Amino acid sequence: MSLIVAARYQTFDQAGVAAQHLERHGFAGDRVHTFYVNTAGSHDRYPVGGDRREDPDATGGVIGVLFGASILGVLGAALTMLAVRNFQYSSLIVIAAGGVGAYVGALIGAMVAVGRVHRRRIRRNGAAVVEEHPPVRAAGVLLAVAVSSDKEGEVTRLLRESGGQDVERANGRWENGKWQDFDPLVPPEPEPAAR
Repeated sequence: MSLIVAARYQTFDQAGVAAQHLERHGFAGDRVHTFYVNTAGSHDRYPVGGDRREDPDATGGVIGVLFGASILGVLGAALTMLAVRNFQYSSLIVIAAGGVGAYVGALIGAMVAVGRVHRRRIRRNGAAVVEEHPPVRAAGVLLAVAVSSDKEGEVTRLLRESGGQDVERANGRWENGKWQDFDPLVPPEPEPAAR
């Protein structure tokens, strides 16, 4: 494992200027790696896209959809059957009413279930607690430098001097001049001097 110090830049040109600044101070070649980090949710970890199997904020939604659709679907069909039993209407009306009831029930059920889970997360021990989402790595060009622990402070200073934002430190696998095991879903650990 290598010690890695990295900073985010808005453009590759800005990161290039920072890399030249590092080179003038003896940090160059296979010790510097520049690459782009996509916005959260755009890393295509799954065949249909996205970073996670399911949205943590949608917990309980599927149960609400099934419960609401079944109850209001049956209720819509039953009420329509009662309303049209004395008339000579087609059974398609009953089926359509059941479908509309299922659609509306699915929507209401999902909203109620997700809202209930969300309220439970916010209220803990009877007191209101601010909902915390996991920190997300900002998109941009990342300039990473593999350093020894005695050069960490110097590289941090150089990155900040060259306009680097969100300066972070990490331990990772550095091979062939690249940060091989970089994971965009892992929130950055701020450089100690930035804390």
